[in-house]
Amino acid sequence: MVVNSYFNKNILLVDDDESILTLIETILRKEGYGNISKAHSGQEAISLAQKESSDLIILDIMLPDFDGFEICKQIRTDSMVPIVFLSAKSDESDKLISYALGGDAYITKPFSPKELIAKITAILKRQSYYENEYEKGSVYTFGDFTLDFSKRMLFKLDEEVILTTKEYLLLEYLIENRNITLSKDKLLSSVWNMDYQGYDNTVMVHIHNLREKIEEDSSNPQFIKTVKGRGYIFVG
Repeated sequence: MVVNSYFNKNILLVDDDESILTLIETILRKEGYGNISKAHSGQEAISLAQKESSDLIILDIMLPDFDGFEICKQIRTDSMVPIVFLSAKSDESDKLISYALGGDAYITKPFSPKELIAKITAILKRQSYYENEYEKGSVYTFGDFTLDFSKRMLFKLDEEVILTTKEYLLLEYLIENRNITLSKDKLLSSVWNMDYQGYDNTVMVHIHNLREKIEEDSSNPQFIKTVKGRGYIFVG
């Protein structure tokens, strides 16, 4: 049954504060999420994420062994699992770092239970949509590259090109809307679920990173082109 299948996803909670873990677990279970694991340190989080094939991770930034950013880096070496950062810090720089590392959302403490549930549900709904939207083996080829929608992976000839979660989603969105000019505002709202103001650099950084990975000459791109004053366009 496809409807509400995201309630069966494996959610990993990571925080060294047991009261926060208990609060989030209570909120999630009340909403119908049943497969929940908890970790109190970075090392425990990485171990559980690998062993239990987590579908979503709610990750505190400040942990006793190493911070959530470092955990995210390690997880991103072999997984595109959605990551929601939790932090008592509301600095814009921390938010930008979290998105640059491949985070899917950033929530500051103290947080609203409704906001937390809304973000989690939106992410898991989108994940379930992508899993069911593309038939197995559905691919798009450009140049020497092949984007496999079902596996959510990019290949150059027979070698995988490692992408962060947001790099993959950005490339996928550009390809789905190829030959259409997309503004930074549109890309932020569609890929990051964020408003444009104050975050235009996020799009620029990810476009730059994608070009480094898929363009023969990133300063003279063949696929992801800049339309001056309007945004970007994937030519294919």
